[in-house]
Amino acid sequence: MNDTNYQATIVNPVLLPLNKGLGDFQQPLGTAAVKALGWNLLREEVSLPSAVLYEERLQHNLEWMQQFVSEYGVKLAPHGKTTMAPALFARQLAGGAWGITLATAHQTRVAYAHGVRRVIMANQLVGKQNMSIISDLLTDPSFEFCCLVDSAAGVALLGEFFKARNQTLHVLLELGVDGGRTGVRNVEQQIAVLKAIADWKDHIVLAGVELYEGVLKEEADIRLFLQRAVTCLKGLAEQGQFAARAALRPVILTGAGSAWYDVVAEEFSKADIGMPLDVILRPGCYLTHDVGVYRASQEQIQTRNPVARKMRSSLLPALQLWAYVQSIPEPTKAIIALGKRDAAFDAGLPLPAKRYRPGTEAPVPTPTQWQLTGMMDQHAYMQIAEGDDIKVGDMIAFDISHPCLTFDKWRQIAIVNPEFDVIDVVHTFF
Repeated sequence: MNDTNYQATIVNPVLLPLNKGLGDFQQPLGTAAVKALGWNLLREEVSLPSAVLYEERLQHNLEWMQQFVSEYGVKLAPHGKTTMAPALFARQLAGGAWGITLATAHQTRVAYAHGVRRVIMANQLVGKQNMSIISDLLTDPSFEFCCLVDSAAGVALLGEFFKARNQTLHVLLELGVDGGRTGVRNVEQQIAVLKAIADWKDHIVLAGVELYEGVLKEEADIRLFLQRAVTCLKGLAEQGQFAARAALRPVILTGAGSAWYDVVAEEFSKADIGMPLDVILRPGCYLTHDVGVYRASQEQIQTRNPVARKMRSSLLPALQLWAYVQSIPEPTKAIIALGKRDAAFDAGLPLPAKRYRPGTEAPVPTPTQWQLTGMMDQHAYMQIAEGDDIKVGDMIAFDISHPCLTFDKWRQIAIVNPEFDVIDVVHTFF
């Protein structure tokens, strides 16, 4: 293999079988070019292991969540850290999302470079280089950005930096709870933050209130936290704290990870502050969903939430990992060419879902006794029963739990249709 072809395999390692003309693929391929290749997963034209997205399920999930938030009259800013895939950001925005949520200055720059012009950075903005990244983006008047503040010290650092740049930064007051992560815990801390914002009023603008309810586990506690946010927002509005923001754009009230978004919608949709208000939910994992922690959360939502029940459908897992059986060294053990470098394992090991033997008609469900018992970097141990129909070279599809930590292991992910034709490629930018 010459140097040119070697570089091509680095650019697009997932979808380049060695029997193709590698030199033709120096740049990422567009949708039309991917379709023109005519590749099919089951014909072994995709190098495994590989993460795979299912087009119909992606579209279903996108439409389901947009309908859900619309029922409550609230807006959606999906958390982009889940996928860090600008092509998926674009689909979410085209489907009606208000903007994209991100967690870092780097992620924000990636999103901006791919056309995203409205961002909530659901995190504190700390550090000169990180501030500089956002400052550069704010030179574009079409770019809307908010980050979080929870301390007078943090506000002062932002104020000093953006004053030196002669710029204005919009910030959200972050509320927190004892034992949680960031966010003001009490009235005294809140007053200190508001005073600091007033001290830097020409360069720091209070845009609204933010929280992350996922640090709590009980619904009753979460509702109290959300109600605290609504009360806080109303109080700040009555004090005139949002005058500078309201003169430019609606005030923001935002929360909701992927587990309690229905409760947030119920509580936040009640907010009324007598001025334009955007209530914004930020779930990220809904687009691909999973069969683990978020399936369990969604089942609870389907039970407790009347809007979800009325919709008569639910989110569907749209991400799987495909890998080969590479060894059956013992009658009750198969070794799969899949490991920690390929799949999340923090919220449970991948679950065998389907088996496909190349040359047969279609994938079939895996026996219930097939379970992963451990993973190494590039290998997984799968428990089987003696006499099971399994061979070296079989392809196994695995469901996953916690899509965030699977996406960040892949630079390219194939999108397939129901016939397993590769119809597009999603590129990630972690």
